[in-house]
Amino acid sequence: MRAFLDFEASSLGKRSYPIEVAWVFEDGTAEGHLILPAPNWTDWDEKAEAVHGIARATLLSEGEPVETVAARMMQALSGHKLFASAPSWDGKWLSALLRAGGQPRHGLRLRDSEEAQREVAEQILAEAAPSHDLGRLIERIVAQCAEQQDLLPTAHRAMADAQAELAHWLAVADVARVEAKRLGS
Repeated sequence: MRAFLDFEASSLGKRSYPIEVAWVFEDGTAEGHLILPAPNWTDWDEKAEAVHGIARATLLSEGEPVETVAARMMQALSGHKLFASAPSWDGKWLSALLRAGGQPRHGLRLRDSEEAQREVAEQILAEAAPSHDLGRLIERIVAQCAEQQDLLPTAHRAMADAQAELAHWLAVADVARVEAKRLGS
């Protein structure tokens, strides 16, 4: 099953670390965690805090230990297709979390959410669209849905942003179904 992940982080700096993670499966099942910083995680950017609204003090009082979150992610997400809208950043934070939590740093791998969008559009359109037009049609649908998604505000909280990624994927699937129906008639 596909799952869409998002992280919030201490900053966008080289020494940044994850402070919140959430994922939502394509069936809507979702889970999120605030992360207690590991002892050597000291980077903090007040500008980042102003964006996500999570104070370091909140993490210290309410965050779960990195070992707990990393183990839970391995348990819940292993064997699933994982997607993120910014896989280079989210992958960096995923790797940092897994390493700090005593898990293999490549135990989970992220792919770009656009890949999931293209895959679902192709699955839906494969039989309805002529093969020579399929690639262009998929790109048009993905671009159209991206334009609509770009009009929506970004919450900058892991759960809301992961749910927005799922909604984007579902929108691509819906548009592809409409197109497949149009081509089939």
